[in-house]
Amino acid sequence: MKIAVIGIGYVGLANAVLLAQHCEVVCVDLLEGKVAAVNAGRTPVADPQAAEMLASGRLNIRATRDLADAVRGADYALIATPTDYDPDRDFFDTSSVEGALAQVFALEPGVTAVVRSTVPVGFTARMRRERGYARLLFVPEFLREGRAVSDLLHPDRVIVGADLEEPGMAEAAGQFAQLLVAGASKDGVPVLLMGASEAEAVKLFANTYLALRVAFFNELDTYAEVRGLDTKAIIDGVGLDSRIGTHYNNPSFGYGGYCLPKDTKQLKANFREVPENLISAIVDANRTRKDHVAERILARAGFPEKRDAVVGIYRLVMKEGSDNFRHSAIQGIMKRLKAKGLEVIVFEPALAGDLFFGSRVVRSLDAFKAEADVIVANRRAPELADVQGKVYTRDLFGVN
Repeated sequence: MKIAVIGIGYVGLANAVLLAQHCEVVCVDLLEGKVAAVNAGRTPVADPQAAEMLASGRLNIRATRDLADAVRGADYALIATPTDYDPDRDFFDTSSVEGALAQVFALEPGVTAVVRSTVPVGFTARMRRERGYARLLFVPEFLREGRAVSDLLHPDRVIVGADLEEPGMAEAAGQFAQLLVAGASKDGVPVLLMGASEAEAVKLFANTYLALRVAFFNELDTYAEVRGLDTKAIIDGVGLDSRIGTHYNNPSFGYGGYCLPKDTKQLKANFREVPENLISAIVDANRTRKDHVAERILARAGFPEKRDAVVGIYRLVMKEGSDNFRHSAIQGIMKRLKAKGLEVIVFEPALAGDLFFGSRVVRSLDAFKAEADVIVANRRAPELADVQGKVYTRDLFGVN
């Protein structure tokens, strides 16, 4: 079976690697560097499991910039292109997915297209209604950057959305689900086949619940910090309730990364003309948390009395093992500090340039620690132990 994968980012590469264990996979990307990396058996994104599997030489995988080559004769064409949130339209920008779908069906009308990019609820139905795309699946992904292949190898569930009344689509959905199950290292993976709109909703509601949990423990931490209470003691006591659990409970500077901020906003937009309070509150809570953290950092820096204080940002990345800092919560903190006129410097090995949004990047960790009056770290790090008195963090458990 041949599968084309359009987009060699975290999601696209992880799916390609998983499926190439049992299928012929041809990846497509516009960037020559990504294509060359895959063809050389290297991963173009930070993912240790992907690197190991590509280097093994056991995968039936290659990459190209030629979409026609990839799609020709393919049984499935998996689309994993970006859908960034457009603040002007207050909706996802799905133009990259729509463009890919148009090209795929023009090149290979009988192919089954599989959208793995996150889209608004109703997107798949709209594509069927407006474009006549009958052979279209939506398969939500629940992957962490840097650990995407591991997550696909050990999934909690496999969900495939389709118009199950369309002739042949129930079979196509079931077959694709079994391809994902066959690639997993885990037995007994639950498989759910449902309508495409329901599958789209699962993705947005799941991520919004995770954002809710982050926001809840952050607000708990804000309360404890302001009232002089022991946050960890409270969280330990709350989490030992089996209905709540001890996971996803480490305070941070706010939920960030590529998925949670945009998915929560998209779900809020999907609630237009539907009564709600909670979804809007989650989005608002994240903004309030960043305001609070910025105020605490300003106080640590001695502002407003000390206006020449230097605030150091230790790492922009949100997750261990990731080289991606798109929409990390710390960037919102930086904007608030810079708006007050404070100098902000950055230590981030993943950065190539000397400036990051107008803030100086310091390459030497020793120089960074010496220059900063306050060091802001979303997560604790052993290499900051010698300047612990300078460090502001809300990390209680030392995990992401």
